[in-house]
Amino acid sequence: MKKSAFLIAPALALGALALSTSPAFAADTTTYQANLAAINGSNATGTVMITVNGNQATVTEKVSGLAATFGGKPYPHVQHIHIGAKGTCPDMSADTNKDGVISTTEGAPFYGGIGATLSTSGDTSPAAGTDLAVAGMGAAYTYQRTITLDAKTADSLKAGTGVVVVHGLDPATLSAAAQAEPSDLVPSLPLAATSPALCGTLTAMPAGAPGTGITTPASQSGPDFGLLAAGGGLLLAAGGAYAARRRMSAKA
Repeated sequence: MKKSAFLIAPALALGALALSTSPAFAADTTTYQANLAAINGSNATGTVMITVNGNQATVTEKVSGLAATFGGKPYPHVQHIHIGAKGTCPDMSADTNKDGVISTTEGAPFYGGIGATLSTSGDTSPAAGTDLAVAGMGAAYTYQRTITLDAKTADSLKAGTGVVVVHGLDPATLSAAAQAEPSDLVPSLPLAATSPALCGTLTAMPAGAPGTGITTPASQSGPDFGLLAAGGGLLLAAGGAYAARRRMSAKA
C-alpha cells in the first residue's frame, strides 16, 4: 500500500495543481476556416483561418494569384469579413447590370456588408473598409493579425453567415465597358479596384472529427490542459501499476 500511495499521491497533486490554474471561466474558443475561391475570373486562390476567443479573433490568411500592381506599385487588396446576408459567394447571376463584373454592391445580397476590415494596421472597423494604405499588397501575401470583433460579426460567424472577401481585380481582364466604370464604393477609383476577387464562407472547425462543428472550451486547451492530462495519465499509470502488483502478489 505504501508503494501505491507513493505513486498515486504525486499524480493527484499534479492534477489538483492543473485544476487550480486552468482558466475554467475563459470564453470558448472556436476556429473557422474558408477556402477562398476566385470570383470575377481573377484566377486567384487562398485560404483563411480565424480563431475566436471571446471577442478576440486571430486571422491567418494566405493568398496568391491576385492582381500584382496598381499604378506601378504593389496592388492594394482591401479585404473584409462580410456579414448579415446569405453567407454565400455570388455567381454571375449577381451581375445585374450585365457588364461582366460582380461589383461589391451586386455581391452584397449574398455575402452582406462589412463586419470587420482585415487591415494590416490600425482600424479594423467597417470605416476602414476602403483604406488602400492598410490593404494586403501585391499578387501574393500572408496576413496574420489579432483583431476585436463586435457582437454582430461574432454572431454572424456563429450563425455560419460570415464570409471573407478579398477585393481588387486586374483592369485588363475586364470588358471595355467595365474598365470605363468607376468603383461603386469609391467613385474616384476604377471599378476593378474594389470589385471582389476572392470569396469564401467561414465554417466552424471541429475539435475532434471533421465536420462536427464542435467548439473547444479554452479551459480545455493550452498548457494547463496538457498538465491536467499528464496528471490524469500518471494517475492511470499508477493505478495500473498497483493493480499489476496485486495480481502478481495473488499468484505468488
